[in-house]
Amino acid sequence: MKGSLWLAWRQQRMLVGVGLAVLATAAVIAAYSRSGMLDALRSGLFDHCGTGPLHCAQTGTGLPLLLDTAPLKVLGALNIALPVLIGVFWGAPLLGRDRELGTHRMILAQGVSRGQWFASRFGLAAASTTVISGLLAGVFAWWWRPAADRSYGLFWYESTVLNGSGPRVVAAALFGLAAGTLLGLLVRRVLSAMGLALLATGATALLLEWAHHVRLLVPPLTYTSPGSTPKAPMGDKWSTGHYGLTTASGHREDVMNCPFPSGSRLSDCMDRHGYVARFYEANPAGDYWAFQWTDTAVLGGLALLLTAVTMLLLRRRI
Repeated sequence: MKGSLWLAWRQQRMLVGVGLAVLATAAVIAAYSRSGMLDALRSGLFDHCGTGPLHCAQTGTGLPLLLDTAPLKVLGALNIALPVLIGVFWGAPLLGRDRELGTHRMILAQGVSRGQWFASRFGLAAASTTVISGLLAGVFAWWWRPAADRSYGLFWYESTVLNGSGPRVVAAALFGLAAGTLLGLLVRRVLSAMGLALLATGATALLLEWAHHVRLLVPPLTYTSPGSTPKAPMGDKWSTGHYGLTTASGHREDVMNCPFPSGSRLSDCMDRHGYVARFYEANPAGDYWAFQWTDTAVLGGLALLLTAVTMLLLRRRI
């Protein structure tokens, strides 16, 4: 390692070390907590619990049975915050600090091209970000698996799982790095660039969260059932909250027009009003990967776009 890459390592080694320390801490806590989860599941206490969103009650007392998933949710929240943290503390100073202090002129005067200066810094940061975020997402998935989609654990559509696991974590982290790097190049003050990176990455995270809840990018499926039989259980599906009754023409109306769970009373009511079926909208558990790859494509595409813009602006801003 020599030249501009050696200098990039000297400048970023503390951030790499902090990232690895966080990863090691998360792995140790995950190993300990997951072992406790498995011991609780092997005890037989949860054997009568099935899938579904309703809590499983403890025999005799009626109290809900839940695994201790609080530390797991903390890791999920950390993974969600990665693009913000990386964009603010890694991306914004990556080029911005040299620009603010003027040290980039000295570096370029040593025969290092703008492309080499950028590639060494951003390449090292991107590689470190990919490894650390990917391993954190892997730790979360390994830890979550015993409690996945169970009434006593965490369902796939909960924010800490949907946004804090899978390949989207890596894409989001790279987006945060690219956004912070571009802002550090455009703004002459590192603190200002850090503030803008916080706003940009935070707003993007909130926008994607909103897109999830309104099912903007991954539409739900419609499940129907006749009034004479109980509707299929929700299980591990993610309900949109849209449900009701349909007429022969396909028109949907409020479920409270026939507020009966099933059986003859519901059938008679539906016949009187001309309803032919009940419906509800939900995303099945398999849509976890649809959400993951959609978010990965959006965030990864933004990361590539912002990186390309940064490279195009290097000659004008440096």
